[in-house]
Formats: sequence, structure tokens, C-alpha cells
Amino acid sequence: MLRLKNKILAATGLTCLLAIGLSFAVLQWSQQESNVISAISDWLGIEVLWLLMIGIVILAMFVVSCFIRDLSNSLRALEIGLLNFKDNDFSVTVPSVKEPEINQLISLFNESAQTLRREKQYIYQRELLLDKVIQSSPNIMLLLDSEQRIIYSNDAARHFFFNGKQISGMNLVELLPNIDEELSQAIKSSQEGIFTLNSDDVESWHISRGAFLLNNLQHNLLLLKHMTKELNRQEVAVWKKVIRIISHELNNSLAPISSMVNSGRKLTKDNSSSQLKLIFDTIENRCNHLSQFIFNYARFAKLPLPQKSYVDWQSLTEQLAQHYSFKLIGSLPQTLGYFDHIQIEQVLLNLLKNAHESGSDINEVTMQIAATETFGKNGVSICVHDTGSGMSSEVMQQALLPFYSTKQSGTGLGLPLCREIIEAHEGQISLHHRQHKGLTVQVWLPCNNSN
Repeated sequence: MLRLKNKILAATGLTCLLAIGLSFAVLQWSQQESNVISAISDWLGIEVLWLLMIGIVILAMFVVSCFIRDLSNSLRALEIGLLNFKDNDFSVTVPSVKEPEINQLISLFNESAQTLRREKQYIYQRELLLDKVIQSSPNIMLLLDSEQRIIYSNDAARHFFFNGKQISGMNLVELLPNIDEELSQAIKSSQEGIFTLNSDDVESWHISRGAFLLNNLQHNLLLLKHMTKELNRQEVAVWKKVIRIISHELNNSLAPISSMVNSGRKLTKDNSSSQLKLIFDTIENRCNHLSQFIFNYARFAKLPLPQKSYVDWQSLTEQLAQHYSFKLIGSLPQTLGYFDHIQIEQVLLNLLKNAHESGSDINEVTMQIAATETFGKNGVSICVHDTGSGMSSEVMQQALLPFYSTKQSGTGLGLPLCREIIEAHEGQISLHHRQHKGLTVQVWLPCNNSN
């Protein structure tokens, strides 16, 4: 088999020979110096002679084209493949040919295309994974250009700023009126780190910023993290540790005191002194009271994990009404609730009890249960309203902390226990002033994802 180089040389030489022979024949004929050509021309005629020469030229061109056809097709295929590379498309492969030189080039091209396809697939999978992680993050993430236009945002950011709608291409300034004014001012400034919003519902946020060059253009990264729940969780963990230590020490002291009271009663059973009996009764009553006091705090420190199940809203509200009366506003959700029935019932009983003790008219204690969405998550909002004396802003900031109570005989565990139960359900609880008077306590519980 001839090599490609030899084929091209042979085709070129043959073409040159044919061209020389044709030129010589035409020259001799035109000068009528060749008897042979004259004889041929007389025998065939001038027209036939011309057609014969044209046929020889066409035959030569056909032979050359046959030699270089595969080369031309292969080069064209390589050209198309390289143009596809330029457009970031690596799906094209070039079929092999007979010529070993071209075939080697084609093999290198196909290997390169296969490698680039694998790399592209790997990068694409990593991009999908990264995007999934970012979109699932509860942190608010915005990527801005130098003019504060939004280039990229995650799901949390879209729900926080624009109710889940697309915000790419919008300017950050357009979105700031949709959020709290204090938070808006913090975003506008160059502030970083943890800060607290001085609103009715005390919230802590962490803001961080970053700047970098991408394609020689300045970009800014803005990250917002809602820290309230995390800080509260750490705070409650500290309180629980303190409670466990105090409970342990008090129980260690109460046990011998109770034992000594019983021993004292036995030793003085023959003594009918009323004063001695009063002393023993007082010590015993105070020990029992302190034991009950410790038990209540220990229950807060050792709250069991919620045992979730499906709960009918109608049944739950009827059970609550047997303990504390209230007016139900609106219709109940069509879907079943999914939570620990006993724990959530205890939460709602505590809230209704507080509403009845707030000084509100009992007929104006209301409850509203409705399906809602928070940060892109479906859930149920339960609001307990009253028209009582309400709380000052200072009291509201401390109301969910353990041991804090405005009641003279209160333990300061009612609302903290409610918060602990709600957060164990991955929900939220918040206190709000009503427009005229009274207080609203809002509980949000997530729905079961599989429901």
C-alpha cells in the first residue's frame, strides 16, 4: 500500500505529465508543424480532438481527487471537531481512515475528545453537588457584581428577600425594603460579625463579606446567618448543665435531711410536744416542696426526644378547650399535624394558661392554626392571642430564658420549656406585641416531608 506522501507525489507527477503532453500537442497543432497531429486532426476532426484532450484532463483530475478524497474528508472532520472544541462541545469523534499518518492524528484527536468529555462530566457533577449544597443551606448567600447587581443567589436568599421569586439581575438596593430596617442598614454598611436586632422578637444575625476578582471583574460575596436559634440552643445547654449540677447537690442534701426527720419522729414519738411536731412538719413540708421544685427543673433539663405521630387538629383543639376556653379563628388545616401529641399539647396548654392569667377577657383569648411557609419550608403556624397587659420590650427579651419570671410564685420554666419542646421539633416560637393591647405567641412547626 502506498504511503500518503507517495500518493500525493504520484498524483502530482501524473497531473504535470498530462498537462505537459496536452500543452505540447496543442502547440504542435496550432503551428501545424506535426504531420501526426495533422493526420489525427484530419481523421478525427478538430472538435473530437479537443474533447479527447478535455477528457484526459478530467481523468487526471479524477485520479488526483481519488487519491486525496480521504485526506480532504478527514481534515474536514478534524476542522469540525476543533470548532466544536471551541464551543465547549466534546461529543464529536472522527472515524479512522486507511492512511496511517492521518489515522494517527485522528486517534490523538479522539483520545483528547474522550479525556475532555470525562473532565467536563466530572466538573459538571461537582457543580451540581456544589449547587445542591448551596441551595440546601439555611444561610443566605448573595453573589454581587461591582454595581451591586445579583449574579447568584441560593434558595434561602430568594425566600428571605423576595418570597422565593427569582432575584438574579436585580439590584440589592431594590430588595432591602422587603426586610427589617435594622438588618437593611447592617447590609448597607461594612459591618461584619454578630449583631442583634432590637425588635419585639429579639434576633441575632451573623454577617460576613468577601471580595474577589473573577474574569478580571470585581465580585462581592454576602453571607447572612440567622444565629438566634443556635445561640439560644447553646444558652439552654448551659442552663441545663447548671440545673443538673444544682439538682444533684440538692438531692444529695435532701435525702439525709428527710431521713433525719423520720428518725427524729421515731425517737420523739413518746413526746407529745406540739411545738416539736410543728418543727418536724415544717421541715418535711419544705423538703417535699424543694423536691418538687427540683423535679420540675430536672424535667426541663432532661426533656425526652419527641415521639412524632400524625395528629388530628380537630381532636387536639377539643382536648385543649376542656382545660382552657378559647375562640378558634378561621378553619383548621386539611392535612394532619405531625408532632409529639403530648409535648405539643403541653405547650399549647401553657400558652393558653398564660393568656388566661394575662388579665385578658376570657372571651378574647383566641387561637389560629393555619398552613404556612417559612424560609421555603412548609409548616403550620399556631398563634395564641390575648388582650391582656402584655409585656414590655425588656421582659419580652428575657421571657424565653430559664428561671426568668414576672410572677411572684413562678418558676420561670413555662415559656423556656415551650421553646425547648418546639425547637426539639425543629420549629420556632416567638412573642409579638399586638397592635392595640395584648400579646401574640406564635409557634411554627414543620410538616412531615413524606406527607
